[in-house]
Amino acid sequence: MTTKTNSVGLKRAQFGVFEADLEAEELRRSGVRIRIQNQPFKLLAVLLEHAGEVVSRETLQQELWGADTTVDFDHSLGIAVNKLREALGDSADNPRFVETLARRGYRFIAPVQQLDPPPSVPTAPAIVVPAPKADRMAWWVAGGVALACAGLAAILLLRPTVREPYHIAQITYSGHVLTSDLDNESFSSSASDGTRIYFSQMDSGEPVLAVALAANGEISYFHLPSEIQAPLIGSLSSDGSQLVVRSHLETNPEQPLWIVPTLGGDARRVPNVLAHDATWMPDGQHLLVSSGNQLIETSVDGSDPHPFLTTSGLAFWLRWSPDGKRLRFTLRDPNSQTSELWEVAADGSHAHPLLPGWSHPGSECCGSWTPDGRNYVFQSSHNGESEIWLLKEGRWPFGGGPPRLITNGPLEYQAPSTEPGSDRIYFIGANAQYELLHAVPKSAGFTPLAQNLSSAALAEYSPDGKWVVWLNAADSSLWRSRVDGSERIELTTPPLRIFTMKWSPDNRQLALMGKEPGQPWKIYLIDADGGKLTPILNEDRNEADPAWTPDGKSIVFGRLPDRMDASGPKAIYSLDLATHRTTEIPGSEGLFSPRLSPDGRYIAAMPLDQKALMLFDRQSNRWTTLTKQGAGDPNWSHDGHALYFQDFLAPGKPIYRIAVPSGKPEPVATIENLRSIAPTDYRLIGLAPGDLPIVTARVPAVNIYSVNLNER
Repeated sequence: MTTKTNSVGLKRAQFGVFEADLEAEELRRSGVRIRIQNQPFKLLAVLLEHAGEVVSRETLQQELWGADTTVDFDHSLGIAVNKLREALGDSADNPRFVETLARRGYRFIAPVQQLDPPPSVPTAPAIVVPAPKADRMAWWVAGGVALACAGLAAILLLRPTVREPYHIAQITYSGHVLTSDLDNESFSSSASDGTRIYFSQMDSGEPVLAVALAANGEISYFHLPSEIQAPLIGSLSSDGSQLVVRSHLETNPEQPLWIVPTLGGDARRVPNVLAHDATWMPDGQHLLVSSGNQLIETSVDGSDPHPFLTTSGLAFWLRWSPDGKRLRFTLRDPNSQTSELWEVAADGSHAHPLLPGWSHPGSECCGSWTPDGRNYVFQSSHNGESEIWLLKEGRWPFGGGPPRLITNGPLEYQAPSTEPGSDRIYFIGANAQYELLHAVPKSAGFTPLAQNLSSAALAEYSPDGKWVVWLNAADSSLWRSRVDGSERIELTTPPLRIFTMKWSPDNRQLALMGKEPGQPWKIYLIDADGGKLTPILNEDRNEADPAWTPDGKSIVFGRLPDRMDASGPKAIYSLDLATHRTTEIPGSEGLFSPRLSPDGRYIAAMPLDQKALMLFDRQSNRWTTLTKQGAGDPNWSHDGHALYFQDFLAPGKPIYRIAVPSGKPEPVATIENLRSIAPTDYRLIGLAPGDLPIVTARVPAVNIYSVNLNER
């Protein structure tokens, strides 16, 4: 086999969070250029050209050094491979990118996406007009000058403007700032009065309202009533004296609103108002609240409500233009899980999308005007990376123009806000770091999972305990292997997102809850040895939480909670995989997140407010209440005699074990048991062999950053 770099025209390639420009010989990770030597990059180029194929050592010798160069080939190739793996953060023992095949060669095993080269400016064909012979030279000269001028004008008009990068300054250093979770419609926000920055922060697993000094990032906390759990900021009043705040920990999307003084004083509830977001009106005396599909104007005391606008989805992040003439907001479609920026006039007329068709599917959200009204900054995801963009007001080409990038990795950037009287913007920068741990037998401690799962975000062991399937935290690809890491294969690749996965009783199949961009959450089946994804139903609705019956012939599933999808009735269903007949479980209206016991007798589920754990006996067709407390992520013990669950409403988010059918909750662990890694949050995701609870712990890596739009 012989190869030649770029022989099939591959110019730019993306794999995971990496992008390789084979012509410029540049390697970038999340937009940040990585230093890599010439020979390792040549090696990468050859492997990318033949991704998935075995490239022989002889071919690599020819491509990297040529026939006329004398080197210690084995030694030099080994160095090049090691340098490449170092640049990619790869491992020879558990490769994600470059696999070694003994005595044969190497193979690039990660999915590779070919990227289009930067667009070139087309040149219009010249039209030649015959001229008298004596004047022909003058015509050619004049025509050439005119064509050159036209071409130069086209290039100047259409080419992307080359700009120096913005200087990003870090404001806070705690690492505990709360990130947004758009799937759960949790829009973390910040607001600045020019001296201070207000935001939500994690403290011992609980969200709190915090304030930092813009000058040095020094942080302090607000003392709020216990009713305000997981405070999220709606907006700051124009005089900087009051925040409108809502709680997000409760599962009901519509929650009470609170007015929080910024310079001392008690928070007070806005009477008679339930909403999922709110902002101050330009007059500073009224609120615009978002409740269901309605925007409603009301007084601060909750009186005199009157409708402002009816929306097709849920409206979040309401922001007025500095002159008070326009409102822009984020419109969230709970079915497709997409978001768009919309604009409406101050009288509620002329509602329209701001950037229709700019991204597919829509991912824009969370925009804010600069104080002079000339710029609008917002968040958007392209190629899976969340960045901050700037839109100039006005119409192209006389003003404005297409959005331009403000940030460019390596962090995930979210939620831009602006500072009064300046061109400084603030935003959240997140470096997602997760660690999977399992409980230590007969101990309150936790220890990391096996080394091959060190980069996993989720993991699920097969019923026989011999196999494990896990979600790679770096690129959300799904992998399967034996528990010792051998015989690993990749099952799914981005852009498919996986939320959960369940093994079939015979260890041969997996049921996945996943979604394609712009589509509802669906349940898919896939062979454990790889193959085609098959949806279990053909419906345009969100499906969630698959659970196998013991015979493997049916799947029990539910719907999303109201916080993720408030449309349509919620119940639990059983699907016969042979006939595709769906049957609603009796008495399951208003319940979700089903978990089927190993023997198939019981179904555990939760009401939509997640303040109880319910149990359905399939023999008696009766529901009973196991416990009345916060309940999330229930998992059956392997013998089916107990359920493990997490009370996310209680301090420390404790994990409990409860005997079935009529035991009492027994505490197993809290976030305090994970102090060795100092997580900001953690979540129960499953049980390892021996009924050892597995948790995913989020390690602090989120801060507030800023950019001055007039400084580079």
